[in-house]
Amino acid sequence: MDIKTIILAAGQGTRMRSSKPKVLHKVADRALLHHVYDTSAQLENNSIVIIYGHGGELVKEQLNTLNADWVEQKEQLGTGHAVQQAEGFINDSDKVLILYGDVPLLKKSTIERLLENVSQKSIGLLTVELDDPKGYGRIVRDNDGNVLKIVEEKDTTEDERLITEGNTGIIATPGNLLKEWLSRLENSNAQNEFYLTDIIEMAVNDGVRVKTNLAESMDEVLGVNDRSQLAHLERVYQLEQAQQLMASGATLRDPSRIDIRGDFESVGQDIEIDINVLFEGTNTIGNNVIIGANCILKNAVIGDDAVILPNCIIEDATVGVRSRIGPFARLRPQAELAAEVHIGNFVEIKKSTVATGSKINHLSYIGDATIGSKVNIGAGTITCNYDGVNKSQTIIGDGAFIGSSTQLIAPVTVGKGATIGAGSTITKDTEKEQLTLSRAKQITIKDWQRPVKPK
Repeated sequence: MDIKTIILAAGQGTRMRSSKPKVLHKVADRALLHHVYDTSAQLENNSIVIIYGHGGELVKEQLNTLNADWVEQKEQLGTGHAVQQAEGFINDSDKVLILYGDVPLLKKSTIERLLENVSQKSIGLLTVELDDPKGYGRIVRDNDGNVLKIVEEKDTTEDERLITEGNTGIIATPGNLLKEWLSRLENSNAQNEFYLTDIIEMAVNDGVRVKTNLAESMDEVLGVNDRSQLAHLERVYQLEQAQQLMASGATLRDPSRIDIRGDFESVGQDIEIDINVLFEGTNTIGNNVIIGANCILKNAVIGDDAVILPNCIIEDATVGVRSRIGPFARLRPQAELAAEVHIGNFVEIKKSTVATGSKINHLSYIGDATIGSKVNIGAGTITCNYDGVNKSQTIIGDGAFIGSSTQLIAPVTVGKGATIGAGSTITKDTEKEQLTLSRAKQITIKDWQRPVKPK
């Protein structure tokens, strides 16, 4: 059977106090709806339909890369009404999975267990055990434990309100049976809405067994209704990511103080990560890497045995094996460092390659440059790569020594083994193995008086 996933994403989220649709609020810098989509997209033979609400064109616009059919629910008449909007996409032979766009932490393994319950004689219902079931529909069972129905809290009796097994709203059912039950929904309830949960009682009355699975935790099926819940799920998600990192061989100084807003291409063993490190995009971390406190890594590739000292930013850049970066260094996009490179305090590298064993240790800007091996660049050196219109290349040969406070006016080439005297402004190519410098003559003016303010 093919799977048809229907994601309900039409809720207004009034308690968010936001002009933005609820499902566009983010956990780990990714929209709630995007989390739900990504999880369901991992299922084989699955196609996805997203039900969005009136005024939710912004959802389609911002998530237009999702491979899904989009259907508008023009009137908010309940969850059953929302699913009815997708009837044209449901085949009789489908296994239909109904998810919610504001429940971001649902696991693929939970979904797969739920789908195993689907046949012409049974449907799957995901439930959760709650310490405080307030706000949840209750699962009503008979004396043998068979599910009889779901009662929304507003419609519960006093006894039913004591039930602690709650409905998550997540259901898996055969397509042909779902379409039949949807056609029989009525809105004779306290909210005058068409409840999807009513199909449970219909299934029981039709002799179809309701098989339940229990969610691992309340957090897995918690929907976001306000910013407090959003913040709570952010921390739950981050702790899950931290646990996965530690399981792969990383030491985290404090698992509660790390943020992973993306994923990892690969993670080596014996990594040490200090507090307040932020990972964005897709990162690759080698073995025996040390990352200091307060660093940001985005789409970075970090080689084995590299050391990233505190307060560094590395974005779309590569750090070679046994290199040492920081503290307070910034590697911008297309910075590519080979092995054993040292980048020090307040050094910025942009769109440049730095070959093996070179050092740029203090207060320098290197942009649009090709730097050879074993080059030493002194403090305060700048590659002047931009003339206001064009960006030009600086090339520094192997073994060159660039004195402190040097300006290299691109395009310019410093020869192999050349030495540039400190304080120079280099505007022409320099010869290899030679000393080049440009300085004004130093003079002292005798009897000069420093100006003073009149009394």
